[in-house]
Amino acid sequence: MSFYGGILLKKCMQTNTCITSYEDIAEQAFGWKGRIMVWIMVNLELYLTAIGLLIMEGDNLHKLFPNFALKFGQITIGGRLLFVIITIFVILPSLLSTDLDTVSYITAVGLFSIIIIIASLLFVGSASGVWFHGKGKLLSVGGIPTSIALYVSCFGGHPVIPTVYMSMQDTGQFTKAMLVSFFFNTIVYLSMAIVGYLMYGNNVDSPITLNLPTEEISSKVAIYTTLVIPVTRYALLVSPVANAIESGPLHCYRNTRRIRFLIRISILVSTTMVACAFPYFEFLMVVVGSTLVVFASFLLPCCCYLKISRGYQISRS
Repeated sequence: MSFYGGILLKKCMQTNTCITSYEDIAEQAFGWKGRIMVWIMVNLELYLTAIGLLIMEGDNLHKLFPNFALKFGQITIGGRLLFVIITIFVILPSLLSTDLDTVSYITAVGLFSIIIIIASLLFVGSASGVWFHGKGKLLSVGGIPTSIALYVSCFGGHPVIPTVYMSMQDTGQFTKAMLVSFFFNTIVYLSMAIVGYLMYGNNVDSPITLNLPTEEISSKVAIYTTLVIPVTRYALLVSPVANAIESGPLHCYRNTRRIRFLIRISILVSTTMVACAFPYFEFLMVVVGSTLVVFASFLLPCCCYLKISRGYQISRS
């Protein structure tokens, strides 16, 4: 269904050469109200996902260094809070770059880290002898809604599909590229779910790296590699939000370097505050998956296609 939603977005773009973004598709279908609605939903999804990355980074670092803390006079900062704060200073240089091409090269590192994480988990399961030792119910009816929401959140990203389509040299290969991407994602996510259940049963955490024994070298490789993902992806997620603010409410100041800097710093600080106040990665992803991803990736592409295709057929007749 997620794959088909991407195909529908492509068909919407083919009806009008002026369409270059998801917002353009919504405006073509529902006017300026549709554009504003999509603008809010898309940027909110990216914003919440960025918060989830900070939460995951803090959890994994706290797993590695549970007793690490810093003392400033009478104030002691430790735990997840300290690691989230450290993370934002690591992320800051990439966030200040307004060149998405540069940011995309940084993000490419995160793609290779996924393969390393899977290999490390398989090695941990075989070397430590925890394979098939996980115990729990094979089917928990009460957990189905949460599981579906988490699974759906893995297949978001449709707001960037028009941008990907426009950037391709051969748009005729778009369908094939989409099919390969979603097939690879499905295999990866299902593999991680199955491996996690076989290893830890109902005790598996979200993310699974919190279950790994820190004394194992392969576990450390998996956890350290997981730390790379938020650092490499955060800027790519937040940059479109910052650009949307610059071209929207603050379009008069979009060429002012100081304003661009303040916008990005404000987003970084606000996401950090939310990550510290609401350190629940699983529940945040449930909210994103059950509302924003379902809307932007499943419902809206269908509605836009029906609206645009009907108008396109009427205009041709």
